Amino acid sequence: MKILIACEYSGIVRDAFTRKGHDAMSCDILPTESEGKHYQGDIFDVLYDDWDMMIAHPPCTHLSVSGARWFTEGRKPMYLREQALDFVRKLMEAPIKKIAIENPVSVISSHIRKSDQMINPYQFGHKEQKRTCLWLKNLPKLKETNNVKEEMMKLPIAVRTRIHYLGSKKGKERSKFYTGIAEAMAEQWGAV
Repeated sequence: MKILIACEYSGIVRDAFTRKGHDAMSCDILPTESEGKHYQGDIFDVLYDDWDMMIAHPPCTHLSVSGARWFTEGRKPMYLREQALDFVRKLMEAPIKKIAIENPVSVISSHIRKSDQMINPYQFGHKEQKRTCLWLKNLPKLKETNNVKEEMMKLPIAVRTRIHYLGSKKGKERSKFYTGIAEAMAEQWGAV
């Protein structure tokens, strides 16, 4: 399959699909952090290149519920959120048969449509909590592969929820995708 991983610079999802034999390419305005097929530039330069599947990770800066107060308090202009939502709509409407949009709990659910699935890293072998939503088109819901919630719950809350306390200066680390989820996507969606 020819797969576009939109808004990904880490190469984590791209590499998971490549290891399964797919022709996967990541695309981001940032350079890739790992060797592999990557287009550095605007996603709309390559969005219409006859892809079989797209997995998109639109930036959550102006979409996440955790940052919503900046808009309601007037600290950020509302047009930034509207631009972010318009970007997501364009990704969802791309002429690609199979699409998954990934984002944390966000205003996408209240302004565009509810997510099809909500997952956590602990369902895929990572001892962390970070609710992640998936909006799916012609793809099945992901099945958990290695639920470590019981083990995770034995950890101090600051450890298992560390991602929430990193702050905006650690945005790159906060947005890094989990390898266990990427492997599940490649294994399960790469076969449909």
